[in-house]
Amino acid sequence: MATDQRIREMPLEQVMGERFGRYSKYIIQERALPDIRDGLKPVQRRILYAMYQDGNTYDKPFKKAAKAVGNIMGNFHPHGDSSIYGALVHLSQDWKMREPLVEMHGNNGSMDGDGPAAMRYTESRLNKISNMLLQDIDKDTVNMVLNFDDTEYEPTVLPAKFPNLLVNGSTGISAGYATEIPPHNLGEVIDATIYLLKHPDATLDDLMKFVKGPDFPTGAIIMGTKGIKEAYETGRGRIQVRAKTSIQEIRGHRQEIIATEIPFDVNKALLVKKIDEIRLNREIDGIAEVRDETDRHGLSIVIELKKDADAQNILNYLFKNTDLQVSYNFNMVAIDHMTPVQVGLKRILSSYLEHDEEVVKKRTKYDLDKAEARLEIIQGLIHAMDILDQVIKTIRASKNKSDAKKNLISEYKFTDRQAEAIVSLQLYRLTNTDVDALIAEQKDLNDKVAVYKKLLSDRATLEKQIIKELRAVKKEFGNPRRTEISSQSAKVKIDEKALVADEQVRVLVSRDGYLKRSSLRSYQSTESGDNGLPDGDKVIYEKTMSTLANLYIFTNKGNVIYRPVHELTETKWKETGQHLSQEIGLQGDEQIIRVFAFDKLDQDVDFILATNDGYIKRLKLENLQPTRTYKSRAITAMKMKTADSRLLQVDLVSPSSKKEITLFTNRAYAIRYDISEIPESGAKAVGVKSANLKDDDFVVGYVLVDPEFIDLIKVGIITQRGAFKQFELKLVNKVSRAKRGVLVLRELKTKPHRIAAFTSYGQNHILHMTTSSDRHMDLKTNEFPLGDRYSNGSFVIDPTVDGTPKSLELGRPTSDGNEDVSELF
Repeated sequence: MATDQRIREMPLEQVMGERFGRYSKYIIQERALPDIRDGLKPVQRRILYAMYQDGNTYDKPFKKAAKAVGNIMGNFHPHGDSSIYGALVHLSQDWKMREPLVEMHGNNGSMDGDGPAAMRYTESRLNKISNMLLQDIDKDTVNMVLNFDDTEYEPTVLPAKFPNLLVNGSTGISAGYATEIPPHNLGEVIDATIYLLKHPDATLDDLMKFVKGPDFPTGAIIMGTKGIKEAYETGRGRIQVRAKTSIQEIRGHRQEIIATEIPFDVNKALLVKKIDEIRLNREIDGIAEVRDETDRHGLSIVIELKKDADAQNILNYLFKNTDLQVSYNFNMVAIDHMTPVQVGLKRILSSYLEHDEEVVKKRTKYDLDKAEARLEIIQGLIHAMDILDQVIKTIRASKNKSDAKKNLISEYKFTDRQAEAIVSLQLYRLTNTDVDALIAEQKDLNDKVAVYKKLLSDRATLEKQIIKELRAVKKEFGNPRRTEISSQSAKVKIDEKALVADEQVRVLVSRDGYLKRSSLRSYQSTESGDNGLPDGDKVIYEKTMSTLANLYIFTNKGNVIYRPVHELTETKWKETGQHLSQEIGLQGDEQIIRVFAFDKLDQDVDFILATNDGYIKRLKLENLQPTRTYKSRAITAMKMKTADSRLLQVDLVSPSSKKEITLFTNRAYAIRYDISEIPESGAKAVGVKSANLKDDDFVVGYVLVDPEFIDLIKVGIITQRGAFKQFELKLVNKVSRAKRGVLVLRELKTKPHRIAAFTSYGQNHILHMTTSSDRHMDLKTNEFPLGDRYSNGSFVIDPTVDGTPKSLELGRPTSDGNEDVSELF
């Protein structure tokens, strides 16, 4: 069977690569990116040209938008009508286009993101300024190519009497390329173009004396100039655009924030919704009501505040957390000589000038050719008038028109064009008046030809003509700048506390990582002991405090978690609350060991941190400030030496404290020294040795005591064998840091006692003991004698039955008249 020669076998990779390459080239050059010369994408250019061809111009009545879309789709742009109508509507939207190119009657959308009415309801026509883009297009000024079905010609670029790419900007995405060019002020751009024409070596700084920065149709304020210069130099840059706002006094000694201009391309309805959500969710306190009062007189977003609210601080918060302030990223990519290029300000203006010069030259050449052709005819007619009788005689003697033309050319040396004009001449034109008119027209044409030739041959004259035309556009269409450029930085400082209502709440933090805050009403209406925690969990911290307070939550892995009280999840007191793992990943065996509350984070205080493997450190609060990522990451307070290292205790002391620390180890060693011997360390440091431990020993905990009260302090110890002993802390001799210390239990050769838990107290207490089998037992300290350093106490439980002791905690004091010094630790 014969093989069809048109069928070729090719690898899939080659077919895909070739087809996608062609497709990419098409959408880059012919769809998504604007031309650097007229600043238009193909669909926009086709819309303007089709409407111009149809006579749908600014000086004619409006026509149905559907008619324009049909012409565009049928003649030039074989794509969906909705995409063409969308592009047509975009050209008419004065909040997106700095100088709208299309005028519309009817609903053409809104800043709230509303879509336009269907094209069968709306009417459109070219705006007057569009004439400046299309003017002289019929004078062979631009290249024309066949359309998609070879039935019409369309322009590859428009003549463009002003740099539209900068004036109206552009946005687009294609294969591998995207563009984001902001709109600019027409007058400023034309001034810079004229300056560059006069000074081809002008620097960017020279041009920026005219083009200060983008001029958005929605106004607003650009904060700072650094990003503008970078973008104009490289084509890429970032600026911050802020809404124009004011704070006004209203009734009842209250204030309101009014936004009259918002950043470019921000959806107003979504912005108002976001601000109202902030009010409803009570992210900040002080907003009473949010209203959109925009009408035909202009945009107006009103944010009414509560009495005594800090208006400037709330406004700063809204700048940071809503689209009242946004980043605008320049990415100035355009098609230059059929190639996508990232361009700066000077490159755009230079390419436009190159195009404009070419347009003026082509137009002048067209006008010159036309004037010379007419001059040739005028000269022939004048000569014919001089020999009118002979001409008439010759024509009458001729057989027909073509014979007459032939005879005139041969006998009187007329050109073919002159002969055609003579034989077509009407008899009434043979009067003296018409001869005078011909002579006047000849003079006028000679003058024009001289001007055209000088313009084409003299560079200075050409430049003067370009400048004249640019200034005419500026005079007719120029308008004041809308966007203000501020030298002020875009950074805003927010006093978070000023945004939060100061109210008293009940706060709870559990050992296993549950956090919550509840209203005092919920707390007081809940039965005592019903705190909502899961079985087996334990309360580490519970207190009534202000929502303005800050919590530092320390874990046994040396981490600290910062939480402002107002950010805690508000729940009913009987509910569990939020677990830390929902925001911060805690390790499986990581537990909360201590919580501190601070009204302010600039207090001059130190933390004392000690680990089970014999390390201790002092850390200033100022070195443990919350980071930007505090919500999702814990802060390291102390680096753990090994995987088995655990942070045992954390305490707070003043920098000038004279307190003493006494550490107790599992093998019953006690070491006492001044905390002034503990040096300050950084947050990620391990610290220094707290005690000289034996290989199989570890620290159980420590006691902090003011030395003037050392005589009043007693220590209660429970051993792993179930023995309880209490003795006076002063029996432990004071030494220097990192020593072995002294024994506080007598060492037995068989079944020696080891410290399982201990606590200290100033007067007699009831102590609560918990065992490994979750058995609980109360010990009344006044029922046990004070022992010496070498005694092992008396047995209170049987570990084989009740479990090994795990913790020993203070209960209520017993009434024996002793002074309570529990606050001294």
